[in-house]
Amino acid sequence: MLSAVSALSPLSNELAEGVRAGDVRALARAISVVENDRPEAAALLAALFPHAGKSLVVGITGPPGSGKSTLVDRLTAHLRRQGRKVGIVAVDPTSPFSGGAILGDRIRMQGHAADEGVFIRSMATRGHLGGLAAATGQVLTVLSASGKEVILVETVGVGQDEVEIVGTADVSVVVLVPGLGDEVQALKAGIMEIADVFVVNKADREGVDRVVAEIESMLSLATRDGEPPPQIVQTVATEDRGIDDLWRAVEAFRLRSAGSGMLAERRRAQLRRQLEDTLQDRLLARAREAALTPEELEKKVDRLEARTVDPRAAAEEVMKRMGLSKALKIDHLGIAVPNLADAVKAYEALGFTVESREEVPTEKVRVAFLPVGESRLELLEPTDAGSTIAKFLQKRSGIHHVCVLVPDIEAALADLRARGVSLIDESPRPGAGGSRVAFVHPRSAGGVLLELKEKG
Repeated sequence: MLSAVSALSPLSNELAEGVRAGDVRALARAISVVENDRPEAAALLAALFPHAGKSLVVGITGPPGSGKSTLVDRLTAHLRRQGRKVGIVAVDPTSPFSGGAILGDRIRMQGHAADEGVFIRSMATRGHLGGLAAATGQVLTVLSASGKEVILVETVGVGQDEVEIVGTADVSVVVLVPGLGDEVQALKAGIMEIADVFVVNKADREGVDRVVAEIESMLSLATRDGEPPPQIVQTVATEDRGIDDLWRAVEAFRLRSAGSGMLAERRRAQLRRQLEDTLQDRLLARAREAALTPEELEKKVDRLEARTVDPRAAAEEVMKRMGLSKALKIDHLGIAVPNLADAVKAYEALGFTVESREEVPTEKVRVAFLPVGESRLELLEPTDAGSTIAKFLQKRSGIHHVCVLVPDIEAALADLRARGVSLIDESPRPGAGGSRVAFVHPRSAGGVLLELKEKG
């Protein structure tokens, strides 16, 4: 099997190598490939993923005007003095006209523009809720693979939707400032629970003590399963005050969470979420390609508007067309034949083609499958005079059984037993093609032998 790197085109292979070498231009191009979901993105990510996962990802979130960008700028300077390589992802709202980021955080961080140890990227949310862009996780993979030791992620700053940062960062920093009115409101709807470190920025303003007291009051009511409460750090980012204390608080949390196993659990949850998010995006893209063209979408919206179908039923129709519905599907019709070779010739003369042939020792039959649309015909020839098919042919020929495809055969059998259905097989047995099968007694299926099949 080809490795992920060898499967890349020469140009993409060069790009992946450039990223791993820390080349700034290669890094910028790779992020563009990933963010815009270009065709080469999948292979590029596959090549970089084994080299990622070693960076400390710190999320900076909070309401607009709290000074997050200045804080990130000062933290970056602090880390660079320590000799650490830093990546910055600044997620901004999307322009309704250009589709790009309205705010350019790189403009506010020009002091690091010439520093090769710092890479800054502004990303547009493109309508994605929760304060982060949909591709943020993949961009973090690219940055981490490039050797960035610390990655700072600054979110949109739209208030209570910022909770998504916890699904991306190793350490979540919530920034507040005096003078925003009811500061307690800013902590509601989940933002209170996501903070690993609280920062009260612009601490030279009047009211800073009130903000700190409110945070402490709310923390006293929170349940944290034996974990100590988040530290509260006061900073004046514009004057570079409190930045050392902030980074010490971040490091303290990292060490504590690593020692308790929390950090490993959090990173595992992040990977699970990346998988689910990617799967959701891929399935939606597949639906649009295979069963939901713009014309089909508008037709379904017309039906929704006319109230002739509900959204759930409309979605189920799309899933059926994609073969993903839980609705029952006929896998094949089993036809008993005395001689498989002669039967195949006859069906081929009718325009059928043979998909596969196989001998199933457990059933004492030799079979051939012939596709018919989404289903198939299964021609069965007995290989033993005592087999079920041989006994069937002693009385008659023709359709022997109907096979229905089920996603979970054990669950299907349990459900049938609970409903009082008579079963020939209480548990699955091996079938053709590595599948598992079980038969329902004809007396419970209107005189028809019904086969349940779970694909192998």
